[in-house]
Order: sequence, then structure tokens, then C-alpha cells
Amino acid sequence: QSPHPTAVPVQGIVRNHDGTVVPRAALTLIDVLGQQIGRGASGEDGRYALATPGAGSYMLIAAAGGHQPLAVTVTLGERPVELDVVLGGAGRLAGRVITADGRPLRDATVTLTDVHGQVVATTRSGSEGGYLITEVSAGAYTLAAGAHTFRPAAVPVTVQAARETRQDIELAGGAVLCGTVRSVGGRHVEDARVTLLDATGTAVGTLTTGADGGFRFDGLAAGEYTVVASGYPPVATALEIAGDGRTERDLQLRHED
Repeated sequence: QSPHPTAVPVQGIVRNHDGTVVPRAALTLIDVLGQQIGRGASGEDGRYALATPGAGSYMLIAAAGGHQPLAVTVTLGERPVELDVVLGGAGRLAGRVITADGRPLRDATVTLTDVHGQVVATTRSGSEGGYLITEVSAGAYTLAAGAHTFRPAAVPVTVQAARETRQDIELAGGAVLCGTVRSVGGRHVEDARVTLLDATGTAVGTLTTGADGGFRFDGLAAGEYTVVASGYPPVATALEIAGDGRTERDLQLRHED
């Protein structure tokens, strides 16, 4: 029994671009005021049928998992309208995480965010630096990557519908600052709080030493820094770090026992 006594149906088949049917697609019919007139789903054969109040202009919205949603205008007269809907597949984003000299970076964290800053997907690069993110709706995104001892990077990317978009992302190597907090007598100082400040006095990182008194800051940009250790009377040491990813410097901070 139709909810509309004089209903004029809109019916058809939901298909992919290659002609195969799309089952369980959600279909919504709205009027010119944006009010919902009908709602349903395609069957296993891709067919759908929605009743309407009668002649007029409507909008049909179709959506299915792994596909781009679609909205089309439907103008009805006195006869049923046969309207097949073709949904474009969602896109894929693939590429490599590489160093400045083109070497692949494995096990890098790759994150995709939308224009609102929401995380859409997160994955890790493989042994050859490659990554793959599937089921991505077409649109503009930000692709970010980070890896141990490398400075994180982000690039804009536009994903195309029903195809694979490729985008490599390059990470610049950062310096590594490491060292040991010791007492005057040479004993390792555990639970010392070590803070690294940049040239503007902004804290770059803070950590607590372990039983060996060791500390380590990775992925640092070239520049001047100050290391502050506390837990005993605080000690501050100024130093300059090169931007080379291979740079590693030990720093010994001595405290009063």
C-alpha cells in the first residue's frame, strides 16, 4: 500500500560505472523545501522504487558504502519515472614516504585529515616506503607523515573519485640530542626532568630520565637550544644543533648530590 494515494513512483537500478549493480544503497527523496518525501534502499538486484505525492520536482539522493554519494533532480508528470542511478566509486590514495635524497622510509606514520581537521585514516608505510589508503571520498585533504628521528611534514592533496591518486611525501632528517644526567660524583640521576627549549624559549619537549639517567630528543630542526635539567638544583646548558639527520650529540649535566 503506497503512503501516497495518487503516488507516482520513481524507480530504477543503482549501478556502478562498470554496469554492475549496487545492492543496499540508501535512497532519499526530498521536495523543493528540503523535506523528506520518501526513503528506501536498493535490493540485491540493485532495483529501488520510491513513491511520491505526484507531479512536481524532487531531488533524489543516493549513497552507498565505498561510493561517492549522488544527488539528481527528478521531474515527475503523471507517469512513473524510470531512473537508473550510477554511483562513482570512492578513491584511493597511494604514494611513498621518502627522505630528502629519495630513500624510502619504512614504518612511518601516515595520516589523512579532511578540511575540518578530522582524521579520515591512519596507516604506516611499508618496507619500500609505500602506503595505501582506500575508500576515500573525493575532495581536498591534508596528508601528514612522521617517522623516528625525522621532522614531520604535511602536504595538501586532492583525491579523485573512482581512481587512485598518488602523492609522495618527503621527510627531512632531524638532529638527535641525547645525553646522560649525572651527579657530581658521576652517579646516574634517575627521574630528573629534562626540558628542551628553542631559541625563543618555547619548550620543544620534556621527558624524565630512566634508571640510566639517559635522555633523548629526536627530529630536531637546526638551531640554538637550551637544555634544562631539574630534580636537583636546576642546571641549564646552551648548545647549537645542526639540521643533519645524522647529528647526534651527548650532553652531560652535572648536579649537586
